[in-house]
Amino acid sequence: MDYVAIITSLALLQAFYFAVQVGQQRVKHGVNAPATTGHPDFERAFRAHQNTLEQLIIVVPGMWIFASYWRPEIAAALGLVFIIGRQIYRSAYVGDPARRATGFSIGALATAILLLGSLVGAVMNLL
Repeated sequence: MDYVAIITSLALLQAFYFAVQVGQQRVKHGVNAPATTGHPDFERAFRAHQNTLEQLIIVVPGMWIFASYWRPEIAAALGLVFIIGRQIYRSAYVGDPARRATGFSIGALATAILLLGSLVGAVMNLL
């Protein structure tokens, strides 16, 4: 489970880094808290961060549940794919939101596998 803990920590660090980038955009463009709208660069950074937080609520427990029924190394690898997908997503989103689909799809596929694997593992454990 050490690999899962490492990947979870990396995913949380990535979300923290995205939060720092939102703060930098706030300062750069004079978007005072609690505003969540303003300069388009700020709004894109803000939404990419919020979208990542929304996904973490699903992927982190999914990774830990998957790891408890299957191999933790596979769960961690899928978590790493999620992190890579999120980085691609954020890079695309802040540049041109219309190009975010590839990164989103990579992360969503990893998340779907983790969730389905968690469900299958739990059901098989009951049988």
